[in-house]
Amino acid sequence: MATLMSRLKLRFARAAREEDGAATIPFLLFLPFFMMLVISSLEMGVLMLRHVMLERSLDLSVRDLRLGTFTGTYTDFKRLICNRAGIIPNCMTTVVIELRPVSTVTWAPLSSGAICVDRANPLVPLGNPFEKGAGDELMLVRACAKFDPIVPTTGMGFQLPKDNTGAYALISTTAFVNEPEPGT
Repeated sequence: MATLMSRLKLRFARAAREEDGAATIPFLLFLPFFMMLVISSLEMGVLMLRHVMLERSLDLSVRDLRLGTFTGTYTDFKRLICNRAGIIPNCMTTVVIELRPVSTVTWAPLSSGAICVDRANPLVPLGNPFEKGAGDELMLVRACAKFDPIVPTTGMGFQLPKDNTGAYALISTTAFVNEPEPGT
């Protein structure tokens, strides 16, 4: 029995001195942090891509509006923005466009936040102001799109400010002055 105990003691002592698998422990300790970094980078990349495409499509569409070549309705303008954005999923249902004149005396529309889709109450009308304005009038255009985070429980998706349905809002804003009326 003593020889069995001494053999086991010798074997455990030898195993304690071995260094096989020593790199596994730090790898397992740092793996969650690296995975969170990768997931957050993916989330931020998709967020930035969507925001850039929303900004670009709004700028291109506002140029048509500013020059007076666009003569359609709110739905036509929204469709124009959605077609130019390309990467925004369910664009016609997730994006709200505001177009309203800005008083240079009170600056009233700038004090209120952007109007976004309320996914919790889809039947409540949004009250989309879409006024094309008169000549030489300062116009504010805001586009608000709602998205669900890719991974809402970790990293960047967890830290994003979200509404009661778990969606975050991307808001793009621009302003322009209408061309003067002919003959003025």
